[in-house]
Amino acid sequence: MKPKRPYLLKAAYEWIIDSDLTPYLLVNANDKAAVVPTEFVQDGQIVLNVSMGAVRNLLMDQDGVSFEARFSGKPMQVFVPIAAALALYAKENGDGLFFPDEEFPSDPEPTPPTEPKKAPGFKLKVVK
Repeated sequence: MKPKRPYLLKAAYEWIIDSDLTPYLLVNANDKAAVVPTEFVQDGQIVLNVSMGAVRNLLMDQDGVSFEARFSGKPMQVFVPIAAALALYAKENGDGLFFPDEEFPSDPEPTPPTEPKKAPGFKLKVVK
């Protein structure tokens, strides 16, 4: 069975954005495949603002979350493996999803993208 986390992550992101709140991603920075700005890691974790105004080319898929952002004025390509995504919540009120432990396939670790991918639109549409 496929892990639920990628699907829940996308749904939580949409809900937070649609509520006009700021999505924050809590990351296990100790994951060996995570590419995050290490100077901001505290106690093995980092919180990343993944709002549309803070990142570019956001992509959430089965492998993880990737985007471009600036940290202390320096551009960086960030990659968070799906297993390292611990929570997605709103900055303003802390409401969101904290993910339970989950088994992930033991496939080889995904490699961070070298070129930014264009994020597919995952907007929900009402179908009548």
